Amino acid sequence: MPYDEKLINNPSGGMPRLVEIMRALRDPKTGCPWDIEQDFASIAPYTIEEAYEVAEAIEQQDWQDLKAELGDLLLQTVYHTQMASEAKLFDFDDVANAISDKMVARHPHVFGTESREKSAQQQTADWEAIKADERAARAKQGTLDDVAQALPALMRAIKLQKRAARVGFDWPEIDQVLDKMLEEAHELNDAKSNLSQADIEEEFGDLLFVMVNFGRHLKIDAEEALRSTNAKFTRRFKHIERALAERGKTPEQSTLEEMDALWEAAKVIDKAKRATSV
Repeated sequence: MPYDEKLINNPSGGMPRLVEIMRALRDPKTGCPWDIEQDFASIAPYTIEEAYEVAEAIEQQDWQDLKAELGDLLLQTVYHTQMASEAKLFDFDDVANAISDKMVARHPHVFGTESREKSAQQQTADWEAIKADERAARAKQGTLDDVAQALPALMRAIKLQKRAARVGFDWPEIDQVLDKMLEEAHELNDAKSNLSQADIEEEFGDLLFVMVNFGRHLKIDAEEALRSTNAKFTRRFKHIERALAERGKTPEQSTLEEMDALWEAAKVIDKAKRATSV
C-alpha cells in the first residue's frame, strides 16, 4: 500500500490525514491522474480563487461556509508543499516551521525580553526594522522588493504606498493628495483627445494610483471600497431586473430612462435599509 490507509480513513486524523491524502493523490502509480498532472503554475489560480472565497464567506458572515472555504485554502497549501516535497525543495513541516520562526522573531515583545509598553509608532518602526533584516537575509534590499507582483492591482498599490510612506516618501497633508488627484484627472482629460491609447491608459493608471493614495489618507482600503461598491451595483441592478420582470420585460426591452428610474428607486430602498440597521 503506497499510503497510510488507516490514517486516511480516520475522521479525527487532522493535519497529518490531509497531508497523507494529498500524498496519495499525487502518487505516480496509484494516484489521481488530474492531481498528478498539476504543477505550481497550474494550481496557483485555484489558490488565489480560494483566498477570495474565504474573504467572501467572511463578508457574508457565513461561518459554516467559512469553515469549508478555509479547508479549501488549507488544501492549496498542502498541494503546493506536496509538489515541493516531490521536487526535494521543502515539505509541509518546513513551511509550518518557517512561519512559526517568523512570528516569534517579529514579536520579541511577546516571545522575547522586549517590553510590550510601546507606542504604535514605535511598534511599527520595530516591525519595519525586523522586516528589513529579513529582506537583507533574502538579498532583497529595496523597500518594495517583496511586495508580491501577483497581487490584485489595487491591493498592490496600497501595499506599495504604505511601504513608501513608512520610510518617509508620502504627502504630509491630504490636501496635497487631493491636488495631485485633480491634476491627474485634468491630464487624463487632455490625453483622451491628444494622445495615443497607450498614453491614455498610462494617465488613467496614474489617476487610479493617486485615488488609492487619497483613500489611504482617508483610512479607506480601495480594494474593500470597490468590492463594496461592486456589491451595491449588483444589488441595485438585480432590483431593476426584478422590477422589469414584474412588468413582463427584460433590460434589453427597456429604455435607459425606465432603468434609471428603477435605479433611483433601488437607491431609496438601500438608504432605508441602512437607516433601519443603524
